[in-house]
Amino acid sequence: MTASERLTVRGPEDILGFIPHSLGYWPASSLVAMTLHGTRLGATLRLDLPGPGTQADPSGFARAVRRYLESDQQADGALLAVFTSDAGMVPPSGYDLLISVLQSVLDQAGMPVRDAWFVGDEYWRDALCGDTSCCPLPGRPVREIRDSMLNAEMVYRGSSVGPAPRAGSGPEAPVPAMHLAAVLEAEAGWEDELGGRSRSRAQFNAVLDFWELLLDRSQAGPWIPDVERDAFLRATLLVPTWRDAVLVMAAAGRDAAEAGAERFRVLADESEDGSDVSVVAVPMLPPADVAGRQRRVKEPVVEAARATASPPGLRRRTRSAASGSAPAGYGEVLMGVAPDVPNWDGLDALDRILGQLAVLGGHPAAAALTLRGWVAWCRGRGSYAAVYLGQALELDPEYRLAELLLDLVGRGTLCGWAARKEAAWQKFGADPAGEKETL
Repeated sequence: MTASERLTVRGPEDILGFIPHSLGYWPASSLVAMTLHGTRLGATLRLDLPGPGTQADPSGFARAVRRYLESDQQADGALLAVFTSDAGMVPPSGYDLLISVLQSVLDQAGMPVRDAWFVGDEYWRDALCGDTSCCPLPGRPVREIRDSMLNAEMVYRGSSVGPAPRAGSGPEAPVPAMHLAAVLEAEAGWEDELGGRSRSRAQFNAVLDFWELLLDRSQAGPWIPDVERDAFLRATLLVPTWRDAVLVMAAAGRDAAEAGAERFRVLADESEDGSDVSVVAVPMLPPADVAGRQRRVKEPVVEAARATASPPGLRRRTRSAASGSAPAGYGEVLMGVAPDVPNWDGLDALDRILGQLAVLGGHPAAAALTLRGWVAWCRGRGSYAAVYLGQALELDPEYRLAELLLDLVGRGTLCGWAARKEAAWQKFGADPAGEKETL
């Protein structure tokens, strides 16, 4: 939404009703903290509630909350919500101590807690009010949150609250058996054809051309399944050089993808016998014209080969000179350090495509789910990232990139973009501010 489309908060039930829309699901056994900029909502943070072993001394947990919220440098206050099934108890499972410690820690950080609530399965109540005459037990019905004006307005604007991310649950979208069989058969063919081209600069550029076109096109309409295209895309994800370049291109642009491949010296213009690769191995792509309509037979894309006849890196240098800065490195993009603000439209488009490729299963799905996990982590959605990465490792237990990313998520590391308001992904546009979530 734009700044002129700000939501009006009329009471605590509106704030609590906004939280599931911000996260994408109704949280359970969670602490949700929201920063404030005066009277405006800022960033949203969700963490699993501390276990019984840390409830007696939640100071470490409180410091972690403060560390995350301090990334919102404009914050001058905070709101807290404890989502627990026993919110009607007094106190609910000892979380009154947690609230008290959080109040002290956040007050010292210049983000005093202005309000806090306990939210259960059936009732919710003010966590800072102990007077039963004004805050009678067990509290107010949760349906007040679900029926709040703000919740209704969010639904009217197209927002929805889905199921919570669940570890161990694979892709749920059904795939017709005939389509799955056809894609897998075509995919095997593409793996054979592309197997010897992983170092070909001509094929590398052709693969990026194809992905770049689809990233632009997927933002304009629905994804229509296509056997050859889907099989080709899944096959490209099996080549780490191409997989990483697609990820970098979606976030930081074509310049960065090409420059990184050159920096790692993974591409070559000559085959092992010294002949020109652009002649010997003409790059292969699915048989599609510029409008995306399928032809009946595969054919090489000669134009992509001709593009590589110009001096290597020419197109990259031309675009880099125009931008006035060197392209971001692969490591910088992976950690969300560069560029200053990623291409969120490109990452959203990539995520949509990967979601379609992942439901077909197999080793390419492990690659697709890993990249989806990275996009979720970049968005600040640690719970979704952990689920995607866990699903990837179920399909391929030795998938190294998934292991590395899951370690980052498990340690509560924030993506660089998610830690800065001006760069963070914003589900609702410019207002409220971006959401951040961790495990």
